[in-house]
Amino acid sequence: MCLILFALDAHPRYRLVLAANRDEFYARPTAPAAFWDDAPQVLAGRDLTAGGTWCGVTRDGRIAAVTNYRDPGAHRVGARSRGELVAGFLGGDEAPSRWLEHLQRNGHDYNGFNLIFGDGNGLHYHSNRGAAASPLSPGIHGLSNHLLDTPWPKVARGRDALARLLATADEPAVDDLFAILANRTPAPDHLLPDTGVSLDWERLLSPLFITSPTYGTRSSTVILVDRSGQCTFVERSYNGAADHPRTVEYRFEVIT
Repeated sequence: MCLILFALDAHPRYRLVLAANRDEFYARPTAPAAFWDDAPQVLAGRDLTAGGTWCGVTRDGRIAAVTNYRDPGAHRVGARSRGELVAGFLGGDEAPSRWLEHLQRNGHDYNGFNLIFGDGNGLHYHSNRGAAASPLSPGIHGLSNHLLDTPWPKVARGRDALARLLATADEPAVDDLFAILANRTPAPDHLLPDTGVSLDWERLLSPLFITSPTYGTRSSTVILVDRSGQCTFVERSYNGAADHPRTVEYRFEVIT
């Protein structure tokens, strides 16, 4: 993922509302979200190059999502795929506290990452780029390619839009959440972060929804978990044709 907006215990009906965009090169092969044949409890899309995923849930209430930490000067060729982190947590049965110990021991094997993960008892955040690992507090959060709640323009714009929606909607519509993720407005130059890429790339990467000839938002995902344990998972997949997404939708009761 390159943008994760989520509300944790911030709505009377839903204990979790999550809306996220995955940005990637269009040429990288990807499978749309489905329950995996080799891990039937896992519902997620799949990176067909490295085998991992960027965001997913399980039937017993585990959830995880990852973003890259943008730091091209520190990128290491041959590092392990960050998609393993999501797949590993979703496919396992370790408590989040034990998985956090794993991340702290092995996080140096990966290029920069931010990981949101947890279960019905709460969510946790960990980055291998200096942020102290911690349980997440209730509220509305945003994460892109820096640390949690860093106020990049896309993060601030997305958090504000999510807060407005949840404040006015007793039943936030899935389409309204996708509308937030679909915002293609670039940030003005004076608000762009300096992450080590060119100014042209900073501009291209600044909207919530990214488009270009070769790279952009490949999928948008909405996850709702209500207080009775009903999970709604909807993914819209793109491959350079943003007006004609492929949509998959799953609804199930979390078994704890």
